[in-house]
Amino acid sequence: MTSLDKPTEDTQDTEADDARAVTEAALFEAFGGVRGMVETVLPGLLFVTIFTLNNDLHMSAIAALAVSLVLVVVRLAMKDTVKHAFSGVFGVAFGVVFAMMTDNAKNFYLPGMLYTLGLALAYIVTSLAGVPLIGLILGPVFKENLSWRTRNPGRKKAYTKASYAWGFILLAKSAILFPLYWWADTEQLGWVLVALKIPPFLLAVWLTWVFLAKAPAPIDVFAEMEAAEQAEKEREERAKAEREARGEGALDPAPGGRHRKG
Repeated sequence: MTSLDKPTEDTQDTEADDARAVTEAALFEAFGGVRGMVETVLPGLLFVTIFTLNNDLHMSAIAALAVSLVLVVVRLAMKDTVKHAFSGVFGVAFGVVFAMMTDNAKNFYLPGMLYTLGLALAYIVTSLAGVPLIGLILGPVFKENLSWRTRNPGRKKAYTKASYAWGFILLAKSAILFPLYWWADTEQLGWVLVALKIPPFLLAVWLTWVFLAKAPAPIDVFAEMEAAEQAEKEREERAKAEREARGEGALDPAPGGRHRKG
């Protein structure tokens, strides 16, 4: 190795570390991080715990909805993003409505299960269509929007792999839960569902990180637009300066105090 090789390798290692750090931060932002996972698990955990203790559907449902609302209030009080907490409230609210209308505690979990199945199919179908859903979700987070579709084929390939991973992991989860919905009791279904909240999610996020960490860097389309606007502004300023210079040179002093055209 020459003295010139090592800085090059160090630079490449630094760029790779930076890319991994950016990917981790983007995934953390997109999927809510630790707090997002807590907000996802806590309402269902509270529901199944209370129902296991006293078999009271109304108390269990009200407690789950109440804790979801508290999580939103906490987010608002901390002036933090509320999208994950709000999604949790809507999910719990649908579950409460289903359970109350049918007087069947199992149906508290049904909307979430149907959503998981639909999301799994969406990941797979969009990947087959060449517009992987994970790319649509993460593109704005990486400030690349849809540039990966036509300008960054390596990144599109990574998004496609990640979307397939999400789709098949969620399908596997659905394949476990739906038979339990029909054959198991409410407590068994609830505890299995709580147990399956985090591990499949973490596996899908980890695989997404692996695929994207090896992919080409995202194209920052926002930076490109800003650079284009700045370049256009500079061109306009140069053109204005040239016009002013030509205008000033149009009339030159002539002998005897007269002016003549230059």
